Amino acid sequence: MGYYDEHSPKKREKKRRWAVPTVVGLVLGAVLVLLALPALVQTEMLPYDITIPEDESGLTEGEQGLTGNTTKTVDVDVNTQITDIVDKVRPAVVGVVNMQSRTNFWDQPSDPQQAGIGSGVIYKKQDGTAYVVTNHHVVEGASELEVVLADETRVKAEIVGSDIFTDLAVLEMSGENVEHTIELGNSDNLKAGEPAVAIGNPLSLNFSGSVTKGIISGTQRAIPQDLNGDGVEDWQAEVIQTDAAINPGNSGGALINIEGQLVGINSMKIARSAVEGIGFAIPISAARPIMEELEKNGEVSRAFLGVEAYGLNEVPSSEWQSTLGLPEDVEGGLYIRSVSEGSPAIKAGLEAMDVITKLDGNKVTDIIELRQYLYREKGPGDEMEVTYYRDGEKDTTTVTLASQE
Repeated sequence: MGYYDEHSPKKREKKRRWAVPTVVGLVLGAVLVLLALPALVQTEMLPYDITIPEDESGLTEGEQGLTGNTTKTVDVDVNTQITDIVDKVRPAVVGVVNMQSRTNFWDQPSDPQQAGIGSGVIYKKQDGTAYVVTNHHVVEGASELEVVLADETRVKAEIVGSDIFTDLAVLEMSGENVEHTIELGNSDNLKAGEPAVAIGNPLSLNFSGSVTKGIISGTQRAIPQDLNGDGVEDWQAEVIQTDAAINPGNSGGALINIEGQLVGINSMKIARSAVEGIGFAIPISAARPIMEELEKNGEVSRAFLGVEAYGLNEVPSSEWQSTLGLPEDVEGGLYIRSVSEGSPAIKAGLEAMDVITKLDGNKVTDIIELRQYLYREKGPGDEMEVTYYRDGEKDTTTVTLASQE
């Protein structure tokens, strides 16, 4: 009688032949499932949700690239606060075309031709008239002006007033096609490091409405300027520094804050091969009263003394005692070269060769300090005490300032 022995060598060999393929199949299946699982989750082919756990680094397996060919789809919302304010502000930023007539061989004027292009900002619309602020140097010498709106409509404009010292000008034009004006901000509250956006027309109208973004790099910067091109500094402009790109054609355009408010009128940049990212704008808090005065009077009324003067630092120190007779303790002042006839200075007794050292008790050393004191601290009709030296003798006089014409 035969019997079944499951422990016999033949039976054990037969079970081994089946076990090996089964184990191998299970292992390969598990590996395939692990590799395919992220892709199945992303394609939503599974009937239920599976969350791939994060490791200690906080990255999922797919993000770490462990699966090799797994791609991750990312949805990005391109609408940001910057794009929103640009959409809001851009229609108020315009092109300003300076048209100038030239004379021919027989001194006959030709039809006005385009001489330059800058930018401007529509800041006010009243009684059918729109007002644009731009730079003085953008409109200087123009016989005609055109304002190019954001939709490329061209509108004739007139200069209401212009001021060389602040480099500001106000234009007026028909407001028929104007729908947007910009909101004026407060540049006194600006802080270094906060975002800034410049909008204008760099190089030409082909790039109208160009937007550059940066930060406020500094406030209350003082930049010396030679206004008449004689190589002597005539004025110091107090400006905002920004690294938002400002190029030729951006002059007169808008520098705005993160709220879309106008905080500066783009004015200049430092154009040197070794310098990058340094641009300047006129602070709106300083520009606003000038804009209002230009709009109202067509000019800025400033106090006038009536002297041609130079800083003592431009006079050889050997001449201070021998020619001007100054005491050794005088360290600086203004040497008067000439006095205008009928001016407040001549009426107060000031003469050529006098050396002014103080204005109302405040030291003065160069023409820039004299102008800044007159234009910012004084007005036409105000009195000013002048301390001066003549032939080595110290004296004072009171000047009644007039209006600069």
